Amino acid sequence: KFNKNGPVWGLFYFGENTISAALHRLKRRKGAADMVTISLCMIVKNEERVLERCLESIRDVVDEIIIVDTGSTDKTKEIAARFTDKIYDFPWCDDFSAARNFAFSKGTGEYLLWMDADDVLPAVEKRKFFGLKEELEKEPKDVVMMLYDAAFDERGKSAFSYYRERLIRNCSQAKWQGRVHEVIVPFGEVKYVDIHFEHRKETVAYSDRNLKIYEKMLSEGKKLEPREQFYYGRE
Repeated sequence: KFNKNGPVWGLFYFGENTISAALHRLKRRKGAADMVTISLCMIVKNEERVLERCLESIRDVVDEIIIVDTGSTDKTKEIAARFTDKIYDFPWCDDFSAARNFAFSKGTGEYLLWMDADDVLPAVEKRKFFGLKEELEKEPKDVVMMLYDAAFDERGKSAFSYYRERLIRNCSQAKWQGRVHEVIVPFGEVKYVDIHFEHRKETVAYSDRNLKIYEKMLSEGKKLEPREQFYYGRE
């Protein structure tokens, strides 16, 4: 039977997102060809406080989870192992793009998705994500731009959002650039969608990690590009 919020069986309520996720898992088990496959590729280090929240929010909509650890000393890898057995070590070399490209190289899906450990896909966005997977099966794109909610008001509502290259077709052009504040330059057919990822940062203490990377680049004689100059100035 049904109520105004959704179907109800006995004493159990199943919301739309729960049903969508269950149907998606069923399609994957049956090998359905009406959705593209997606590999989540992440780089992490000492993220035991937030990683479970991140992976729990995305596990239903991806087909593979790749975790690349750059030197954790906490329980990060132990937490990751609850969600995937595809966990790799990558020696940190002051180069975020190198680490992310290594993670992308392990993805086997038709599309590659990235998240930071303190990112979350809100439950209300999952249904839209499932729909996107079906759309991409019919009309493939090279890059899918999604909204990134980076600041929130006192009620927890998004106060600042911008588009980022979130989902990339698995091909030779899916390459990160920049040692810090890394980016994938959009290529080919680009699609903009109204799907929000939230950056729910918990650590607010200042870190000079990025500044040290830029100073190392300069000491090596590297000429900073305009975008790098901007971020160097912010550091």
